[in-house]
Amino acid sequence: MRVPFHIVQARREKLAALIDRHRYLPISELCRALGVSEATARRDLAALVGMNKVKRTHGGAVAEFNERFLSFKERQTASAGSKAALAHCALRFFRPGGVYFLDSGTTIFALAEAFYANPIAPVTIVTSNIPVGELLSAVPDVSVFQLAGQILNRQSVLLGEVACRSLEFWKFDIAFLSAQAADSSGIWNTQEIIVKQQLAAIERSARVVYCVDRAKIGSRASFLLRGWDAVDCLLTDAPPKLLDKLQIPRARTIGVQTDSLPPENLQAVAGFPVHFL
Repeated sequence: MRVPFHIVQARREKLAALIDRHRYLPISELCRALGVSEATARRDLAALVGMNKVKRTHGGAVAEFNERFLSFKERQTASAGSKAALAHCALRFFRPGGVYFLDSGTTIFALAEAFYANPIAPVTIVTSNIPVGELLSAVPDVSVFQLAGQILNRQSVLLGEVACRSLEFWKFDIAFLSAQAADSSGIWNTQEIIVKQQLAAIERSARVVYCVDRAKIGSRASFLLRGWDAVDCLLTDAPPKLLDKLQIPRARTIGVQTDSLPPENLQAVAGFPVHFL
C-alpha cells in the first residue's frame, strides 16, 4: 500500500533533524529511530541528499558540520598562546617506551608541535588527527599509527564506527583529549560522534589528560563527555579563581603555571601491551 506523501515528508524531516543533531548516524540506528526498513531508510537518505540536506557516507550519513564548523586551519589561530602553554605542560606526561593516544583538534596539534621540538623517544603514538600523524611520523624512534575511519577533510580528522573499532586493538598509557567546553558539570564536546570516539579511547587508556584552554572554561556544549567524578586530570591555563567559582575540583586540575611535575598517580604507566590484528 502506498504511504501518503505527507507522512513520507514528515518522516524525512524527522530523519534530517536526527542527522543534524547527531551529526553521524549509521543506517541501523536510523532504522530503529524511525521504525522503518533499511530499504526505506536508504530511499529517504537518497531523497535528502538530492535536496542537499545531508551527505551520504559509507554505512550512514554525516550532516553539514564538516562545512559549517570552522575548519582546522581557521581554528589554529584561536587561543594560540593558551594552546602552546598547555602543550608545553603536557610534555611532562610522556615517558620513553610509552603508548599514547592523541585526539583530534588544534590543541592536540599544538601538543604534537611541542613534542616535535622536544621529542621523548622511543614512544608509540596513535592518533585520529591527520596533521598530528603527518608531523610526528618524521620524528626518529617515534612509531606513529593513524586510526582507520572516514576522513573529514576540513576538520583533518578520522571519525566514525570504523575509527572506534580500530581503537580496540590498542591499550594506551595516556590519552590526551581535547574538548569544546568545561563547567561545574564536567567536560563537554559539540559532536556526539566525537564523544563516542573519545569514550572508546578512554576505555583503552590507563590515564586520560583533558587539555582545555581558558577560553572554553565556564561554558558547555551539546554533549557531556565526562562528569568530574570520572575525570583523571584537567590540564588548563584557566585562573584558579575561575575554577573555584565554577566548582571545578582543583584536586583533578593541573595549571600550566606550576613548575611541579604531575602527581605520582598521573605518571605514565609503562608496560601496557599493544594488540595488533
